[in-house]
Amino acid sequence: MIIGNPDATTDPRDAAAITFVLELARALHMHGTPAHHLETALSTIARKLALRAEFFSTPTSIMVGFGQLVDQRVHLLRVDPGKPNLGHLSRLADITRDVMSGDVAPADGLRRIRALDMDPTRWPLWLQLMGYVLVSAAVAVFLRVRVGDVFVASMLGLVTGLIALYAARTEDWRNVTEPLAAFLVTTLAFIVDVLAHTDSGYLTSLAGLVIMLPGLTFTVALTELSTRHLASGTARLSGALVVFLGLGFGLALGAKLGTFFGFALQNLVGSHMLDWLARAPLPLWTEWLALLIAPLAFTVLLNAEARDAGYIVLACVAAYLTSRFAGASMGEELGAFLGAFVVSAGSNVVARQFRRSSLVTVVPGLLILVPGSIGFRSVTSLLGQQVEAGVSTGFRVLIVGISLAAGLLAGTVVYSGDSRSEA
Repeated sequence: MIIGNPDATTDPRDAAAITFVLELARALHMHGTPAHHLETALSTIARKLALRAEFFSTPTSIMVGFGQLVDQRVHLLRVDPGKPNLGHLSRLADITRDVMSGDVAPADGLRRIRALDMDPTRWPLWLQLMGYVLVSAAVAVFLRVRVGDVFVASMLGLVTGLIALYAARTEDWRNVTEPLAAFLVTTLAFIVDVLAHTDSGYLTSLAGLVIMLPGLTFTVALTELSTRHLASGTARLSGALVVFLGLGFGLALGAKLGTFFGFALQNLVGSHMLDWLARAPLPLWTEWLALLIAPLAFTVLLNAEARDAGYIVLACVAAYLTSRFAGASMGEELGAFLGAFVVSAGSNVVARQFRRSSLVTVVPGLLILVPGSIGFRSVTSLLGQQVEAGVSTGFRVLIVGISLAAGLLAGTVVYSGDSRSEA
């Protein structure tokens, strides 16, 4: 859609630059760039290309106006809410730097952006499934369950991965992915819980579904609201709430059905068949192993490049250790703030010094910190008619989320270098 003077003529060089900016906007949005990063990056590249432009981004659309106010030509791009694709974000940052420096013409940059859409998925399907398994296993370790529960959580992560990868290729299933996965995973988790007498059905369900929890979306929404991107932040916050409700609904149904089938199977096969799952406690060293495995799994699931795996591991380890030790001594909220601050500041330093996109390390670092599990617990409490517990837990989610957003914003200003083009 174009609004403006239809008779206005455009210099061919300006036309190539405008097209490049529009395609860059679409690509950045598709691959999970938040509104405050997106608008800042686009404004910077427009100034470098001598374009007068204004930008407005929401989770489902981007409006771009070029030219003087009275003769402005406005372009409306309809886009779907994107999921982080760290490999493409890294490549887009490289293309943007090359165009801004003058090493690459906007027309050549445009061809490189369009070529990204033709690139196959960086990691094979079996490795993506393994990523779901390993993330669920690592989160189960962080929840301090038993050895048998880690095995159960791994299998539940495989179920989640199969559903997610199939739904990504089928439009009809995409809108029911979260409640369907929550229902199936929780049903299986509570069947095992009843048969094995572990009392960990909720924890293994949470570990199996962790990659679907919208904690990252929730934190990004609060960050956008804090940076006065009110339309985008409100829409993204509403989307996160809907996902929480869908997961909670699936969990409530799955818990009831799983418990019913668990007792029915117990009467058929006996009450001690899976008791071994509840016996062996986790050794302390498994937490450190999980802290190494989780970032590598995020590298695959977020489609990051292999060259960035080391930075992602460092970001996740720094975030987790800072949040854990600061939270133990000074409270959960301050721990979340300091963890996000370390990730944000460190990511901006890496972005400037090693020519990387800051989002490549910010996103996985936040995934270690985000309060998705707390929000999940709040929704399930409300669905179980435990209103007081649900509201109390929901308020706790909000405080932790605000702490994370404040840490992110503080980290972006602590480093004096201008990293806007790295966004």
